[in-house]
Amino acid sequence: MKGSVLLPPGLKSRIINGLSSTELAIALFGILTIVAIPGTFTESRAIYSSPLFVSLLALMALNLICCSMKRWRSLAGSTLVLHGGVLVTLLGCVITSFGYVATVNVYEGTFVDEAFRWDLKRDAPFHMRLWVKQINRQYYPVPVRVGVLQGNEKYGLFTLATGESFELPGYRVSVTDFEPKNLRLVLVVHKGDGIVGTADTSGNSTLPLDFPYAFKLVSYKNPQLKRMWVDLQLSSDDKPPVSGTSEINAPFSWQGLCFYHTQTGTDGNGRSFAGIQIVKDPGRPVVFCGFAIMCLGAVLAFWRRFAQR
Repeated sequence: MKGSVLLPPGLKSRIINGLSSTELAIALFGILTIVAIPGTFTESRAIYSSPLFVSLLALMALNLICCSMKRWRSLAGSTLVLHGGVLVTLLGCVITSFGYVATVNVYEGTFVDEAFRWDLKRDAPFHMRLWVKQINRQYYPVPVRVGVLQGNEKYGLFTLATGESFELPGYRVSVTDFEPKNLRLVLVVHKGDGIVGTADTSGNSTLPLDFPYAFKLVSYKNPQLKRMWVDLQLSSDDKPPVSGTSEINAPFSWQGLCFYHTQTGTDGNGRSFAGIQIVKDPGRPVVFCGFAIMCLGAVLAFWRRFAQR
């Protein structure tokens, strides 16, 4: 027939047998493992989105499709479900290769509208403003010594930890928070079941003017950080702002983007900044779907073997 390509006798059968062979599957798995090793140690996503890696994934999928089609009459339903789950997972991995990772440092109280794209090796805009509204820190209880003045006279010295309280005549004083950056100790004064007011050792106070006591931070132990997170806001000219929080292992997610808080630091002038990693992974839901299908196939295979006993 005009325009058709004639293959030598037996070549088509050999190609199909080769593409559906177990040997090819084992070889592809070994090559994928070797290719992925550098990415594991360098934590670079570039390897997983490279044409070589994507081609190997596609070839592995083709091998599984050919194997399933050639043997589908003899394969159990649970095995076909497992194969389907693997194919969906491989599809998700290929889709993931079209995502990216970007990083940027943002000063507290400011915004940026571009970040460094590691796949492009340059700064690139992401069509929105990313604000770091506030960097939050939570510490384990900090042992402190609080001096109490009555007028100009020393009334007493109390040693306790944040979260605890001490007694004054007619009052109970709770040490609620300590900010080591500016050595600010926050206290709440109670009288009976009510709150009289708050005060801190930097001079701010909502206590009545005739309150007889004043407080001073005498000493403290270096605090240990318990938790750190950042308050983020995304905004653009044509959409209402969206707010959320991000911390290690708990990113802020919005429209397919995940914003991870990776670091916090200060520059030479003492200004605080937060390191933000922006990850776009369009194949993630597909991969999870593939895992779910494989789990279903495993359950069906177990049930089939159990039922045959």
